[in-house]
Amino acid sequence: MVSASGAKPRSGVYYFSQGWKLVREPGIKRFVLMPLLVNIILMGGAFWWLFTRLDVWVPTLLSYVPEWLQWLSYLIWPLAVISILLVFGYLFSTIANWIAAPFNGLLAEQLEARLTGATPPDTGMLGIMKDVPRIMKREWQKLSWYLPRALVLLVLYFIPGIGQTVAPVLWFLFSAWMLAIQYCDYPFDNHKVPFKEMRISLREKKVINMQFGSLVSLFTLIPFLNLVIMPVAVCGATAMWVDCYRPKHAMWK
Repeated sequence: MVSASGAKPRSGVYYFSQGWKLVREPGIKRFVLMPLLVNIILMGGAFWWLFTRLDVWVPTLLSYVPEWLQWLSYLIWPLAVISILLVFGYLFSTIANWIAAPFNGLLAEQLEARLTGATPPDTGMLGIMKDVPRIMKREWQKLSWYLPRALVLLVLYFIPGIGQTVAPVLWFLFSAWMLAIQYCDYPFDNHKVPFKEMRISLREKKVINMQFGSLVSLFTLIPFLNLVIMPVAVCGATAMWVDCYRPKHAMWK
């Protein structure tokens, strides 16, 4: 169990590990069910289809490698596979989070209440239904911020040499940051903290958030573990919110 609000911030690795513990807490499991089902159905089906297409997509990506880099093919091939997994994993993770956003918000709210002893303003299905328009607007804000930056990185993949060496590294770092934003946003949004203000707060503790987002990104690539990563990441991000951000931004205490 994480400490109460106002505790000294830990590392992103710590909060990620806390997510695995908190997701099994008595009284929290029932709020994990819907995000878990959405992730299993969508990510499970998506990655099954992806693995049937890798033998076509990897050679296509490698066809952009210039002749003078062919001697590095033994290194570029795994980078090409990782690139496809990263792009595909983040894409379907984003779709899954759109669908599960109201339930992820409820999970973050209930876990925060359990960790702090605070009473949230609304609970249950009625609270979810009332908040759906605002939650969907917030998801659109995240997508609008993400898409232009993602498109620039995707263009890099088609530049010979750079696309097979530098672009995968940049995409991983970008995905790590975006996943930190995605999951930390649930507790921030529960307290009506504006999206821009939330991003500024996360940048103030960028190392912690990059550590957390990197681990979420890595586990999104691992078969079977990626099926349960969504509720785990919500719980870990909520634990981080309680320790690092709640004292300054909490609307209800």
